[in-house]
Amino acid sequence: MGRRHKGDEQVAEVDDLDAPPVAKPSKLKQVLTFLGETVLAIMVTLVVTALLRVFVFQVFQVPSGSMEETLELKDRIVAMRVSDFQRGDIVVFEDPDARWMGQQPESSNPVRVVLEALYLLPDSSQGYLVKRVIGMPGDHVACCDQQGRMTVNDIALDEDSYLYQDASGLTVAPSDTSFDVVVPAGNVFVMGDHRDRSGDSRLHMCEATAPGVPAGMYGFVPVDDVVGPVVAIVAPLNRITTFSTPETFVAVPDAAEDPPTAPVLGEGSCGG
Repeated sequence: MGRRHKGDEQVAEVDDLDAPPVAKPSKLKQVLTFLGETVLAIMVTLVVTALLRVFVFQVFQVPSGSMEETLELKDRIVAMRVSDFQRGDIVVFEDPDARWMGQQPESSNPVRVVLEALYLLPDSSQGYLVKRVIGMPGDHVACCDQQGRMTVNDIALDEDSYLYQDASGLTVAPSDTSFDVVVPAGNVFVMGDHRDRSGDSRLHMCEATAPGVPAGMYGFVPVDDVVGPVVAIVAPLNRITTFSTPETFVAVPDAAEDPPTAPVLGEGSCGG
């Protein structure tokens, strides 16, 4: 090694011929290093994805014809856990005490079991449903007025933008049964967009309840069972779209009184 001076700078010159040769890693070591980095990246991705699904969002496929044509059977939808929902929103919710769908069998597929444990797939032992929120706690929901429309807090809804239309373009009626209810505290009233194929709040509130459970209670979904609002379809590619609250719900005022502890069933509900 020699040194030379350039002005006030001292520059070191190294003879590369004197440097010891750098050993190249073997092919096996390179492969092992690559595999290790790949496994680490996959594990980090799985952990981050699991955390996002637990705390931020979750992807569902809910095979039900009750939301046609808004949702199709093959659609993969995203429900946001961190977002509040309001009347008019589509929501995914857990089957309240397995009353609407019955107890679901646990998956016997070991791969699915692992993915469920990592929150990469929904728990197969828990049934999930998707419907549209029509009434929030305390809301007065009724059908139908003289023009055949649904009303919420005495405001008629224009539901043409999301109700199912048949091949001839005929829109399904808002409801083929009459009802008049006030939604109890801590619960919501839900309906499918394909009204004549939807086993929703209208049906279940007319079921006999267990001793000590108020009449009509089985028709309402506890707010705590709601996973979150559906914000988008993410698959298949030709179905990708986003959702927002229909404009007709903007005009609906909040409930005038505090929500009752039990459902209030008006005249004509459940055939009464």
